[in-house]
Amino acid sequence: MQLPSSSSAPHSASDERFDNLIRLLKSRFGVMATVMTTGAGGIQQIRSCAGPACVQALSDGLVTLPPGFRGDDPVVIPDLLQQPHGCPEALAQALPDLRFLAACPLLAPDGALMGRLWLLHDQPRDLDAEEQQVLREFAELASGMLVDRLELERVRESEKRMALAIAGSGTGIWDRNALTGEIHYSTDWKALLGYADHEVGNRIEESYTRVHPEDLAYVQASIQAHFDGRTESYEVEHRLRCRDGLYKWVCSRGKVVEWDEAGKPLRMVGTTTDVTAMRNLSEKMQQAAALMTDLTNEIPGMVFQYRRQLDGSAFFSYVSNGVREIYGLAPEQLTRNADALHGIIHPDDLIFYLDSLERSARDLTPWHLEYRVQLPGCGLSWRQGDARPRPLADGGVLWHGFITDVTERKLIEAELQVFATTDSLTQLSNRRHFMAQLDAELARVQRTAGYSAAILMFDLDHFKAINDRWGHSVGDQALRHFSLILRTQLRRTDAAGRMGGEEFAVVLSNVSIDEARLFAARVQGELSASPVEHGEERLALAVSVGIAALHPTDTRAEASLSRSDMALYRAKRAGRNRIECH
Repeated sequence: MQLPSSSSAPHSASDERFDNLIRLLKSRFGVMATVMTTGAGGIQQIRSCAGPACVQALSDGLVTLPPGFRGDDPVVIPDLLQQPHGCPEALAQALPDLRFLAACPLLAPDGALMGRLWLLHDQPRDLDAEEQQVLREFAELASGMLVDRLELERVRESEKRMALAIAGSGTGIWDRNALTGEIHYSTDWKALLGYADHEVGNRIEESYTRVHPEDLAYVQASIQAHFDGRTESYEVEHRLRCRDGLYKWVCSRGKVVEWDEAGKPLRMVGTTTDVTAMRNLSEKMQQAAALMTDLTNEIPGMVFQYRRQLDGSAFFSYVSNGVREIYGLAPEQLTRNADALHGIIHPDDLIFYLDSLERSARDLTPWHLEYRVQLPGCGLSWRQGDARPRPLADGGVLWHGFITDVTERKLIEAELQVFATTDSLTQLSNRRHFMAQLDAELARVQRTAGYSAAILMFDLDHFKAINDRWGHSVGDQALRHFSLILRTQLRRTDAAGRMGGEEFAVVLSNVSIDEARLFAARVQGELSASPVEHGEERLALAVSVGIAALHPTDTRAEASLSRSDMALYRAKRAGRNRIECH
């Protein structure tokens, strides 16, 4: 298993969790120093350490393992004076008074060695059976964190491949690192402005130099509003300078797809569309109606003029031929009866459509709305409407606007959202999205008297043996099989997620611990009754479960997760295929 290098990326939330883990390990064992290294061979990299300043200086150093460390078994050396060649040279030089050493391997779900956890002390000592078990449990936790980090890197690679798949579709894609200020553009994005690939840099500061000076403050304020969580997405129309020095009007849309544990944005992905033609067309429509008709009938989408009378009645005074594609109507049908749209716009969106026009008329503000339509034989589609109102002398309002099909963009946005929140193997929530759901459930427990909820941790028993004997494809099949059983037992108000490897979590809303135990027993029963079919063989699966309640006094959702984890470990230690409650 190939691990991400800690020296090739900025110190992330994952690295901070490693630091916290080894500090907790140091405190638990009361040793002089603790170290975490990663690597599968005889040379390992120090990822994190806690202890004397000389060990801290090794944060990006390498450790060459003596021959006795080359396997994947734990190593304990009670007194290095009795075994002077048992200590890696880098640690011996950094800690000349080192006497005691223990190292526990970090193993991937497939059994591959990923690194080691080290206990270092300046006095001789030994580890009894209970302490060795605690060290193994810390190593299992660290291994899970490393696997989570690797899964995150794979998600990022998949996102890059998806961006390449839509490169050539005429949509400009950009990907911004909110921490470092790096921003990467697709080839099509650069082509929109007439640039070759090598002529556009990857710094946000350079990007802002292409924004029209009159639009820069608005663009930056809109991005900051999204970063602060005040808007669900970033969307602005502004001007960008082309390679020839002229400006184009573009519509930029984006969304933060990664946040750190403190709620700060990490990564934002979006699109840029050239809307210069639409802007120019709107101006020409005001100059000559005849020219407007000739031009707009050739444009994908519907150009319209909509008039509302003082008494509230309204009608379309002009629609382009694009109405056939947008609404499935002939132009004369819509100009004759504007209410024909009421049967085409999705019923759940019709009220928003009517209210948005009402507000635009009342406040004389631009009309903008994305909504769904149902066309015969076409299924559900998305439309985007934009128009500017103008007051009339008789008290009415006149809009000139444009409606376009944005179904493809909405599908891309939906795919990005699913990609950012879903575990691709099991189709359950990924860890980050599940933790957000758990936070929301804890908030309900805290604000609703008498409301209870429970969190359950599931761990497939002997999963490593399945991978070792049958291979990873069968292991993946077992994970998908279990996740399907889990989903069939969930109510609409419940949530489930894959926390990493063969570990899953479920939060049950408005249930007692006894009801949660019954849920766990049903899952165990279903799993026992439906083994995984592999060829002519049937592979029986079992699962251990730990259950804990969400307490109103919990300051963070991680507290209940930790309690269920402890219950799960008890179930594992007690023989597996058990249910334990905290």
